Amino acid sequence: MLASACAADGLSDFGDEAFRDPLRVLLASLKDAPLNELGARILRGQLVWSLVTRLRHRHWLERHPEIAEETIAAPIVVVGMMRSGTTLMQRLLASDPRSLSAKGWELREPAPTPGTDPRESAARIEEAETRAQQMEQFAPKLFAIHPMHPREAEEEIVFLADAFLSHVPEASCDVPVYREWIDQQDFLPAYRHLHAMLQMLQWQKALRGEGRGRWVLKTPAHLGYLEALFDVFPDAHVVHMHRDPVATVVSGASLNATLWEMHSDDVDRERVGRQWLERMAWTHARAMSFREHHPGLEDHFTDIGYREAVDDPLSAIRRVYGDLALDLPVPVETAMNDWLARDREGHRPSHRYEARDFGLSENRIRDSFPSYDEPPVVVAGKKN
Repeated sequence: MLASACAADGLSDFGDEAFRDPLRVLLASLKDAPLNELGARILRGQLVWSLVTRLRHRHWLERHPEIAEETIAAPIVVVGMMRSGTTLMQRLLASDPRSLSAKGWELREPAPTPGTDPRESAARIEEAETRAQQMEQFAPKLFAIHPMHPREAEEEIVFLADAFLSHVPEASCDVPVYREWIDQQDFLPAYRHLHAMLQMLQWQKALRGEGRGRWVLKTPAHLGYLEALFDVFPDAHVVHMHRDPVATVVSGASLNATLWEMHSDDVDRERVGRQWLERMAWTHARAMSFREHHPGLEDHFTDIGYREAVDDPLSAIRRVYGDLALDLPVPVETAMNDWLARDREGHRPSHRYEARDFGLSENRIRDSFPSYDEPPVVVAGKKN
């Protein structure tokens, strides 16, 4: 796989070697995974592409060491269980022209092909749009659950996956050894890689005249790794989205089952449901424990309930901006309302699922969140 990645562009310097141990464990687990031929080919291609991205990043960094001097200042990081309003909140915040975000096409190809103009974006956008169209055509079920938007802000879990420390593999197939192994690992190398990739993107944005504003990030999986997040981004402000887990866990299980079925001919949907419920309870417990044991960081959090985000999104934005002491001028509010209007007019494919499809029930889900029977009451941006 390393040789295949090197052959893509004729590069050979992978930089920091920290990725090798996680990759070895992941590959060993994938060898035992019940993959079909197509699934093995897809997952292998994704891993090789992660290595290609790492090589390209190193290539540009050697030629432009100023990339490593880019400052990622005080990012806003949206976290919360899947289907808790994280995408809505991230894209609303990202519609502020003063902010920066990682667009879908940038996540797919953050480092340009060697020998091209780093300001170039048209070819990479076109490639990302082609892939999104192919997914909508050939994997409509997946597109219905998680549509790709090359020109919209997307979650940066891709960069954690590129460090081979993430929940992406377990969402794609059954890899119990890797799944248990990562629970004992320090994710700091993955978050350092995320930081490096944001520097790469910010450098290119500046070359294109897009500036160096405040980043708006979003990945539900950050819930389980707030300590690593704050180690790398000590001035981050976290927008913690809250929703009844009964309404969120089953949707995540449906997404994972769809991905497993793309890569395997024999999928135990109850096993998918059990694993996803365990993962969501694990990440939630870690997040709440971190907050409990770091009361000095509470000013770095804004808690938003799902219903508020859906029913009155601009009110939720005002609370976030209030906690950040940011103004919300009329042009910014107009831009946010324009995004909301476009989003409401957009086509939403149908996504239907039931808890029993995954061996789950309301009681079983609630029992996994004993201190989270209902989302917290939100008052003035703080959790009660």
